Amino acid sequence: MDESKPLKVRLTFSVILVGVSLLFAAVVTDHWAVLSPKVEEYNATCEAAHFGLWRLCTKRIFMQEQGPKEKGCGPISLPGEHNCSYFKHFTPGQSSEIFEVTTQKEYSISAAAIAIFSVGFAIIGTICVLLSFRKKRDYLLKPASMFYTFAGLCIIISVEVMRQSVKRMIDSEETVWIEYSYSWSFACACASFVLLFICGITLLLIALPRFPQNPWETCMDAEPEH
Repeated sequence: MDESKPLKVRLTFSVILVGVSLLFAAVVTDHWAVLSPKVEEYNATCEAAHFGLWRLCTKRIFMQEQGPKEKGCGPISLPGEHNCSYFKHFTPGQSSEIFEVTTQKEYSISAAAIAIFSVGFAIIGTICVLLSFRKKRDYLLKPASMFYTFAGLCIIISVEVMRQSVKRMIDSEETVWIEYSYSWSFACACASFVLLFICGITLLLIALPRFPQNPWETCMDAEPEH
């Protein structure tokens, strides 16, 4: 057995945990996209918004006169009255008409559902890796690597669904939004895809048996490295 294999597994698993942390941060926060309406009057308040998979948050910002290239409300970091509500299709008792009118709820439901699958795959993969540390259950590393790869693929699909949702929202004639930008939750999701997908493949390569050193050897006959 390759004596460096446990070290490789632990180093890869450490990077995977960073990816899982970024995945959880992306799923539970609501800074995937920031939306800004056109400002018609200055020295007055306007309403910008940011949202994630579950909630929409609006912020009333007092706008002073801007430069010629600045037409939208914001930036969202400016102080103002902040209000958040869960999407209507997740909590029927609450209202978020501003979102229901300007985008298709199917996009939001799809992105959230796929993200949940990603979290589930990441959790199962982590359980498999932790179990593999006990009693030398190295065979669990192969399914764990596949679960992490699937988690990365699911979250990037969720990212693409969210991107299409924002694009259609901006292009809709019913919307008041003219500008949008992706925020740090979106970046966390993209970073988690990179880490989970690459490290999932890496973990699979580590878990595979050592290739024979000589052409007449088989993987079963190969001598252990010293």
